[in-house]
Amino acid sequence: MPVIADLDKVLDKAYENATLEELINAPVDALAGVSEGDAGLLKQAFNIKTIGDLGRNKYFRAAAALVALAEQAR
Repeated sequence: MPVIADLDKVLDKAYENATLEELINAPVDALAGVSEGDAGLLKQAFNIKTIGDLGRNKYFRAAAALVALAEQAR
């Protein structure tokens, strides 16, 4: 089953037509609202270079899971 999603609001303009494979390999500053400086800090603190690295990072995944659990408990 194909999945269709409009990701334009979460991506910089240059990446709006990228494939999912291209996106997970794109630098984190391809995400709208993440600056080159932010990306540099993520690399320095967590060795995160790509959107895929960010999505697979154990700390970010743990934080997302905790938020989801808290929202379910409401």
